[in-house]
Amino acid sequence: QAQLVESGGGLVQAGGSLKLSCAASGFTFNTYHMGWFRQAPGKEREFVATISWNGRNTYYADSVKGRFTISRDNAKVTVYLQMNSLKAEDTAVYYCAAVRNQIPTRRSSDYDYWGQGTQVTVSS
Repeated sequence: QAQLVESGGGLVQAGGSLKLSCAASGFTFNTYHMGWFRQAPGKEREFVATISWNGRNTYYADSVKGRFTISRDNAKVTVYLQMNSLKAEDTAVYYCAAVRNQIPTRRSSDYDYWGQGTQVTVSS
């Protein structure tokens, strides 16, 4: 059974940093592209970043470009999201997801597996 477990969320001041991790199990991790999404209260889930199965290609939402970095370690079956220069508007529940597709995708509906989410709260 496929499982994704996020960790690393918490409370941080604006301008600070956090690194989220997402550990995978139950599927062939190195054949899946991975993504991070987030959902703030009262808002729809939105794309944050995605990385190809081999880590060579990454894509970001404009709102996080230059501040967030997605990476993966296939040997550790883990995907990461390094978040720097955090803003209050980054406050949300962050989800990792896995998709077996020809290319990485920004569409949440394309993803096959989802984690339970981790809360990130940025105080201003």
